[in-house]
Amino acid sequence: MCIIFTKTTVMTIFSKIINGDIPAFKIAENEKFIAFLDIEPLVTGHVLVVPKIEADKIFDVPDDYLAAMLVFAKPIAHAIEKVFDCNRCGISVIGLEVPHAHMHLVPISSANDLNFTRPKMKVTPDELKAVQAQLKAALGSVD
Repeated sequence: MCIIFTKTTVMTIFSKIINGDIPAFKIAENEKFIAFLDIEPLVTGHVLVVPKIEADKIFDVPDDYLAAMLVFAKPIAHAIEKVFDCNRCGISVIGLEVPHAHMHLVPISSANDLNFTRPKMKVTPDELKAVQAQLKAALGSVD
């Protein structure tokens, strides 16, 4: 779970999650990426996909990571669509809230479901654990 530093040397909250210094509701992880639940989601099932490199902006991520990020996210998106009542899994890259490149995977039924100016949900750790269990179970059964 080592972080490769690029343009910034500031340790972000995501880096602390990657290093295990801060707990997270992990959905999936490999040597390059980690996916975990947003603790203040737009809607239930909102997942963050984060590269294990320190890069502030998504287009500062090396090309091989950038391409692999979508491949890593694909089964998670399918699991989101399987678990939650939605039209599809939306994807958004905002990058203003944490200076560490990441993408949002959000179950959506309309474009407004990706409106980041709306108030975020307040959820309990038990609610997050339940969503985590649903998504992990669905990941085990995704084609």
